[in-house]
Amino acid sequence: MSKIREDENTDVIVDVQGVYSKTEEFIENNKKMLSMILGGAIIVIGLYFAYTQMYLGPKEIEAQSSIFMAEKYFEKDSLDKAINGDGVNYGFIDIIDEYSGTKTANLAHYYLGISYLRTGAFEDAIDQLKAFSSDDIMISSIALGAIGDAYMELNNIDDAISYYEKAAKNNENELTSPMYLFKAGLAYEEKGDYAKAFDNYTKIKNDFPDSSEGRTIEKYLARAEALK
Repeated sequence: MSKIREDENTDVIVDVQGVYSKTEEFIENNKKMLSMILGGAIIVIGLYFAYTQMYLGPKEIEAQSSIFMAEKYFEKDSLDKAINGDGVNYGFIDIIDEYSGTKTANLAHYYLGISYLRTGAFEDAIDQLKAFSSDDIMISSIALGAIGDAYMELNNIDDAISYYEKAAKNNENELTSPMYLFKAGLAYEEKGDYAKAFDNYTKIKNDFPDSSEGRTIEKYLARAEALK
């Protein structure tokens, strides 16, 4: 038994040594090619950092300055000027066109989507909000929920429910999760699926009892239970 184990270990050692030898041989025979690959990778990395620091850096600063007035118009509900600009200052459409690739242009997609939602351009709202991405818990959830609102306005109830439930599950929290569970529940009622509505309302009651939705959920639970 000992001899077999020794032979097995010897075979393994020989195999490993063989692999190392072949690797060394490959490197020796392909030094020029490997140097070119490594050099190319370094150039690509260098160009990326140069692009982000020398081009996107100053462009980002300029974009942040340029979006200021559009944000002010948005806050004042002057949505046409927020969307299209005022003839002097950029609107959100201009920010997206002029500063593509920046974080500010990404944020402009969100503002533009909400602006379109408020002005009744629901399909445009969906396009802009889908183009937006964020790691922020609240904003990312609100963007998903706003897509649900737009689909609801278009009477596309199934897609509305899908986005409401995505918004509710996205980084669960006491504010947006119960709000979008509730909206999904109402949408289920709209299509006559009272059992699913009841499930959503029950989750609000159990998981988010102290939320504004949780404090008033009993009457919706009772209605859904009576009709399911």
